[in-house]
Amino acid sequence: MNFSPKPPRKQTAHDWLEYLRQSNGLGGILAKTEDLAKLKVTLSKALSNIGLEHLSSKIEAGWHSGGQDELFLQVGSASIATRLQQNLPSLIKELSVLGLPCKGIKVKMKPSPANWEVKPRADDQKNQKIVGFNAVAKKSWEDLLDKLAPDSELRKTVERLLQRKPK
Repeated sequence: MNFSPKPPRKQTAHDWLEYLRQSNGLGGILAKTEDLAKLKVTLSKALSNIGLEHLSSKIEAGWHSGGQDELFLQVGSASIATRLQQNLPSLIKELSVLGLPCKGIKVKMKPSPANWEVKPRADDQKNQKIVGFNAVAKKSWEDLLDKLAPDSELRKTVERLLQRKPK
């Protein structure tokens, strides 16, 4: 079996970028990523033009799945969402002036990540009480024990089970 020689690994970033643009599957992902980066820059400029540049880092932007005419903004707090809602007409106007026409903007709260973790207490593991069989279960196991052959492995296992459980 003859394999073709491996390509040299001395390619530059520009070569890889061209490869990504030309490939079928990755080219679309790269294009969407570039579009989102341009959208973020344009949104930052529009926010600074209307005096809300301090909110730029707190907003995640994207296009609504319905099309490229409705902008979707995710924010982390209700106060930022309210502030954006109050300034939506001005923001839409600034975006169109900057060459990004959109018919509407939806502002949504993104779920905040949980900053706590549930861990079992060390005391809980030490204080766990072994619970035995109730009367009906114990009687059932003893009845099964009477029915098993004296030299059976299952009988030995059931005997050990009955010996370990508290009464």
